[in-house]
Amino acid sequence: MTLIGTAILWFGWFGFNGGSALASGLSGSVAVTNTHLAACAAGLTWAGAQFLITKQPSILGWCCGAVCGLVAITPAAGFVNLWASLIIGSLGGLFSYLFCHFKGVFFQQLADTLDVFGCHGVAAVWGGIATGAFATTDSGNLMNGLFYGDGRQFGVNVLSVVVCAAYAFFMTLLLFFLIGLIIDPKVS
Repeated sequence: MTLIGTAILWFGWFGFNGGSALASGLSGSVAVTNTHLAACAAGLTWAGAQFLITKQPSILGWCCGAVCGLVAITPAAGFVNLWASLIIGSLGGLFSYLFCHFKGVFFQQLADTLDVFGCHGVAAVWGGIATGAFATTDSGNLMNGLFYGDGRQFGVNVLSVVVCAAYAFFMTLLLFFLIGLIIDPKVS
């Protein structure tokens, strides 16, 4: 069931990333291809890391890795070359796996159902930063990243990741506070 769900999610992600171009053409086709390559690379990397560390790779791990690759490539899908999507996907899968593995080993008391932060949060942070590093005008867009001579764009991407993380953190605290005003925690 997990494999079927991953396949459906992966297929839908093509529309999400490719459709962000708002038209068919170079940008949309680059985004779809990068999406596919990153997910493949991340799934293989997660399974490989799982094999190296626990000696027990699984199809469930491969599916988790593929989703991490989809998340990691999303900000960069239409802005990077195909080879860069393999790096972004691979490192997204690796960083997410290492986070999830070591959280499970050393911080078992932290509740993170289905490793949502480990898969989506870690991969998204990496993807946002990697976009600023690997973006190139060769892929049909208007900006270059750090590896193509534009350190400013890299800084903008790092700042955007920090601002988004801070916004999510403080809005979550606000929502917890508001919910606490409405619902008595002693009753539930």
